[in-house]
Amino acid sequence: MFDPKDLYKLADDAPELPDPVLLYHFDGFVDAGGAGRLALGHLLAELEHRVVATFDVDRLLDYRSRRPIMTFDTDRWVECESPELAVHAARDVTGTQFLVMSGPEPDREWELFTKAVADLVARLKVSKLVTAHGIPMAVPHTRPLGVTMHASRPELINAQTSAFGRVQVPGSVAALLELRLGAEGNDAVGYAVHVPHYLSQAEYPTAAVAALEAVTKGTGLVFPTESLREAARRTNTEIEEQIQASAELSTAIKGLEQQYDAFADGSERENLIAESTPMPTGDELAAQFERFLAERDDE
Repeated sequence: MFDPKDLYKLADDAPELPDPVLLYHFDGFVDAGGAGRLALGHLLAELEHRVVATFDVDRLLDYRSRRPIMTFDTDRWVECESPELAVHAARDVTGTQFLVMSGPEPDREWELFTKAVADLVARLKVSKLVTAHGIPMAVPHTRPLGVTMHASRPELINAQTSAFGRVQVPGSVAALLELRLGAEGNDAVGYAVHVPHYLSQAEYPTAAVAALEAVTKGTGLVFPTESLREAARRTNTEIEEQIQASAELSTAIKGLEQQYDAFADGSERENLIAESTPMPTGDELAAQFERFLAERDDE
């Protein structure tokens, strides 16, 4: 039998925190607009933090599927960007301590990894696990972004209604953690931000803001978000410039707005995934936005 404790190393000076919340996100699974990645990356960039635990990425990652970047200088190799999967201790703007677990999603040993996280959760006395990511939806960027909540216990999300029924989807380590640790009695909550499908392949800071707002509402943690909101404003300005320059895009967005408003007003549509016709696909809309942003970069 493999010991899950062998998968991670706890820092010698790891602090004893008062029932901290553990926020987590792994790169590699669906994250439309980079919602989860941008949100947790923003926290680590804005808040003072320190590493309290690291995982053995050599055991967990397949380097041939996502090769680390190495730097060659003239006649020799000088640097290798080694991936890190770690847990950080940080404080929010009110001084409340919490934990952030981030890094690449493990490629292997998922069940052993969940046991390692469960052991770490027990050792650090974590009160709640919280994750967030973006999912592509047929919604316009001109309306408030929706958030689908899920949890290990219905009481954690106040029995919120969902647009989704029973579905089968490809699994992720983040979802497996919620499933396995929830079955062991841990509280775990997830927030899936509804990102306009035509923006799902780009960085969309508005989705990260929505993710952090959802986390704040669910945990009471307060985060600095002004720089992230400013990035969202700049991105939305660029999007509006592209829409105004294209009659096709304007028509498509108006169609999505009508669909969204009809749903919000209690129409008979089943959910927001169904698309109106005729309308460009998400890939076609995304391609037009990518060409627009590339032109701006060239300028």
